[in-house]
Amino acid sequence: MVRDEVDELVEAWARERGDLDLAPVEVFSRISRLARRLDLARREAFAARDVESWEFDVLAALRRAGSPYELSPGRLLRETLVTSGTMTNRVDRLVSRGLVERLPDPRDRRGVLVRLTAEGKTVVDGAFEALLAAEQGFLAGLEDDDRDRLAHLLRTLLAPFG
Repeated sequence: MVRDEVDELVEAWARERGDLDLAPVEVFSRISRLARRLDLARREAFAARDVESWEFDVLAALRRAGSPYELSPGRLLRETLVTSGTMTNRVDRLVSRGLVERLPDPRDRRGVLVRLTAEGKTVVDGAFEALLAAEQGFLAGLEDDDRDRLAHLLRTLLAPFG
């Protein structure tokens, strides 16, 4: 059986506090450590494509919207879970890089749409491919059934949070 640093941590706590149920530590300490490693891999994948994580989040939301790859600022807020002031700043910066453009909303004279440019589409596609390659590496040691079961279990844990 493969052992990791969490096994040692749990053994030490069990020795010192054998009266406690340490099952959450076995699960969430591993999730926390994996999340840190995933964050580093994500940053490296994006840095290789000259994209910040926040830029990827906005560009990916537009890309997932499908052709013509545009969303209202309000929809972008919901997709990326940031405040309107933050989103305005992010869109401004992406416009200055030529990755998105602002267009008048044909359905609302007062509204605007944010649209992915051709360059933005190329950038987000490349960053997403790099991210997937990094994430595939994390899952390489698991069989397909184990990956499916893990995804199901994590979905079950996340479901109460909406």
